[in-house]
Amino acid sequence: MFLKVAGLVFIACVSFSAMAAKTALVGGRLIDGFGHQPLHNSVILINNDTIEAVGTINTLDVPSEYKVVSTEGMDLLPGLWENHAHLMLNGHADYEHWHPTYRNRLKDEIMPASALQLLLAGVTSARDLGAPLEESITLKNKIETGKLAGPHLYVSGPFLQAEPYPGTQHYRWGVKTVQEAKQKVNQLADAGVDIIKLVDQDKMPLNAAKTIVEQAHARGLKVVAHSHRPEEIKVGLKIGVDNFEHTGLTTAPEYDEDIIQALRARTATGRVAGGPLFWTPTIEGLWNYELTVANPEKLDNNCWHRGLRDDTIEDIRQSLKAPGTLAYMQLTPLRKPTLKRKFAQLKEAGVVLLTGTDSGIPTKFHCQSTWNELAIWVEEFAMTPMETLRAATWWPAVMMGVSDSFGSVSEGKSADIIGVKGDVLRYINLLQHVDLVMKAGVIYKQNGQVIESTIPNN
Repeated sequence: MFLKVAGLVFIACVSFSAMAAKTALVGGRLIDGFGHQPLHNSVILINNDTIEAVGTINTLDVPSEYKVVSTEGMDLLPGLWENHAHLMLNGHADYEHWHPTYRNRLKDEIMPASALQLLLAGVTSARDLGAPLEESITLKNKIETGKLAGPHLYVSGPFLQAEPYPGTQHYRWGVKTVQEAKQKVNQLADAGVDIIKLVDQDKMPLNAAKTIVEQAHARGLKVVAHSHRPEEIKVGLKIGVDNFEHTGLTTAPEYDEDIIQALRARTATGRVAGGPLFWTPTIEGLWNYELTVANPEKLDNNCWHRGLRDDTIEDIRQSLKAPGTLAYMQLTPLRKPTLKRKFAQLKEAGVVLLTGTDSGIPTKFHCQSTWNELAIWVEEFAMTPMETLRAATWWPAVMMGVSDSFGSVSEGKSADIIGVKGDVLRYINLLQHVDLVMKAGVIYKQNGQVIESTIPNN
């Protein structure tokens, strides 16, 4: 027997079993990730971890065995992606103190807390770009097996670069030869990473850098690379990286014409070159830094405390007590005026932009970073809300080669869905208060409240 949805009012209560095998999300406006007209009065049928059907209250009946969750008055969309996270960091301002002090806490405290904070902020998929290998794989496996709660993780493990910075060898690996390039990529691939992170590629022998990309692609892995210097970009294009990170070029006002011409030449090849060229500009932390100094109240939001020990929380808090004096940020006010021009140049050159934030760096907490980036794109950088949401949902799944399972709310895909009360296409900053978080069919947050029973080891 079927229940007709039209004309009925369903009330979802927090006591509803978040682990129900069959769930129906009923009534909200669906922004499905494909960029077309949203679907009003939607019905989404979810069987275990998979979206079974999508329709409306007039076209899709809800079978009687489904638990109904009302999404009336809400916008629903695919779970967000955080495309540049650092789960080994939690916003502490002093890396020289943080890394030695918390190295032994990464596996059991720091990285699990970071992952949970992202998930509860509506991030159901994340790329963790730079962390010790064992800790990265352990976290990924524990989330996949349900021992910890967090986003679907795509981990790089350690950075690959010409020479690790002093004291960073546990999460940065040096590569100087073709032989080392093959060996390090194979070691990472054999361990189970999803992506290779390359930095300072202009300081490596070109044949070693090229071998990293070729070996990664041979092992089915994508390569992301820093873009801090013009030569990093030029070398990255020459060796075929898939995704550049950051806007880079410090206080230079724009990318030089030779860089833009090289980008245009690459974006013109599209599928012939293996797909679009992706770019994750990570701009919000730079753009908002002076505003944070002027009003540091957001640093007192206790959302970033979740999963951390009291002494860790106090240590982070003390490191941020004078945000305007942070050595890490002293050049930031001079970089801010360059960001709009660089962002516009990238967009005009035809790269596919992805939302990512450097989440975890000083002053940037995992529970706040992603929505802040989206808001800046829309409110300051002339991106439409729909473009921005696609950069946070659909395009990351394409970049990672998983768009058959993620990136949109559609039949056959993973049931990764978030919801907010109100019109997110008019007010993008509604994403700072995600009311519904579902990942793989499990509801972790409903009516704005965490479903504590879904958090392992809670």
